[in-house]
Amino acid sequence: MILVTGATGNVGRRVLARLTAAGHSVRAVVRDPSRAKLPAGVAAVAADLADPETVRPHLDGVQAVFLIWPFVDTAATVQLAPRVAHVLASAGSPRVVYVSAAYADTDPDSFWAVVERAIADSGLPWTVLRPTGIATNTLGWAGAIRTEGVVRWPYGTAARSLIHQDDIAAVAVEALTSDRHDRRTYVLTGPETVTQAEQVRIIGTAVGRDVRWQDVPAEAFRPMLVEAFGNPAFADAALASWATMVEKPERVTDDVATVLGRPARTFAQWAADHAADFA
Repeated sequence: MILVTGATGNVGRRVLARLTAAGHSVRAVVRDPSRAKLPAGVAAVAADLADPETVRPHLDGVQAVFLIWPFVDTAATVQLAPRVAHVLASAGSPRVVYVSAAYADTDPDSFWAVVERAIADSGLPWTVLRPTGIATNTLGWAGAIRTEGVVRWPYGTAARSLIHQDDIAAVAVEALTSDRHDRRTYVLTGPETVTQAEQVRIIGTAVGRDVRWQDVPAEAFRPMLVEAFGNPAFADAALASWATMVEKPERVTDDVATVLGRPARTFAQWAADHAADFA
């Protein structure tokens, strides 16, 4: 039995699909089981990580947990993460596969790093997945691409190694179902860096239209980003990160290939898979 949090998200639902296709028993943590759209055979259970004890009743017989942390506030995470880890450790110590972020190693005060430490300190068996950026984030451009064919955004020359969400899911399922990855940290990236402006051009190719990039000054863009993220510090961190990637492209690793025995999918492959979302 495998417990999946974030079960309706971009990565979580692909983890569910892969696990069920392989014949594994799965419980999906959702806030409202009556409204959750899940694959056939998946048991939906109600729980909320903001109240860790609500998870405990669903851990009976669970051998592994896929963990997506839903909170971006570090102060709240400092309080909650050890409690969640304690509930897991005291209910059989299932293997935890946690989706963190590539920057957890350079920002020890980030909520990602706080969760990593809480899991490690609890004595749970763990695997940490640190994606750089997930390609589905570019779906935020879909409305502008459909209506205008122009994406207005800062730092067009920022070079990113975005990863296909299904590659994250595939690595997660491998880690959930095998002890070969215990106490391993994988930095998951695409196979190459692609500038943000080039990402837009690639999406245009996928939908068969001319799609243009228009650079916007970061200071003018910040208010929109703060509103979208709901967190000024998170918005500022994103802008600072993109600015850095103009001069220093995001890292590329072969960790996907190490785990799966095949290369990570390119951004062009991701865009082709999602062409209908932009059309």
